[in-house]
Amino acid sequence: MNRPAHHGFGIDIGGSGMKAAIVDLDTGELASERIRIPTPRPAAPDAMAEVVRELVHRHGWSGPLGVGFPGIVRHGVVHSAANIDESWLGVDADALFTEVCGLDVAMVNDADAAGLAEMRWGAGRGVGGVVLVLTFGTGIGSGLFVDGTLVPNTELGHLELDGRNAETHAAASARERDGIGWKQWASRVERYLRHVEMLFSPDLFIVGGGASKKADRWLPSISISTPIEPAAMANNAGIAGAALVERRHVPQR
Repeated sequence: MNRPAHHGFGIDIGGSGMKAAIVDLDTGELASERIRIPTPRPAAPDAMAEVVRELVHRHGWSGPLGVGFPGIVRHGVVHSAANIDESWLGVDADALFTEVCGLDVAMVNDADAAGLAEMRWGAGRGVGGVVLVLTFGTGIGSGLFVDGTLVPNTELGHLELDGRNAETHAAASARERDGIGWKQWASRVERYLRHVEMLFSPDLFIVGGGASKKADRWLPSISISTPIEPAAMANNAGIAGAALVERRHVPQR
């Protein structure tokens, strides 16, 4: 298809699925069907590159695109792989996906992508100061913004808290794994948020990820100094934010 002037294409890579759609860059809404393909097992570079190519092909997309990736991405190169195959470490994902697709591909951390969407169209729109977008799902992702500018690759889910990786105790997956209720899990999240609050003194927390769909079950149980808002972009944040990514606009540290 021809690329409309205000449309982009985003792919959101997760531990269980790879999702993609064409995005209206004026509104953040999806301008096509969202297609999901299961993440290959093992989630190795060549196998995932083939899924990226398939997603592009099925949408008939022919322009540049952005990809949200579950790890630290600096100048297109993968530097962490906590929730994905370790064979990704050191891989130039920009170059790999660009070669396989024959299109210009720019990578970004997946939580940073979700944060970009929330700051452009969602709960962070027009908010200045320090904003932290946190996604609670399989792990905890983080997007840090200062006066609307992204500070990339913070990965605050991997902070050490009480002698362990914070996301092993406070991610949404931990609630399901440990068979606990929303209120008990909320106390874990509050402990985590208080720690992050101490480190960054944010003006606003935006909480997204799978747990945000039931925010009414746990957010009222959390009491901290910083205002908290549920994410507004729901499951489309990662795709929409990835579609915003262009090398010259998103800092890569």
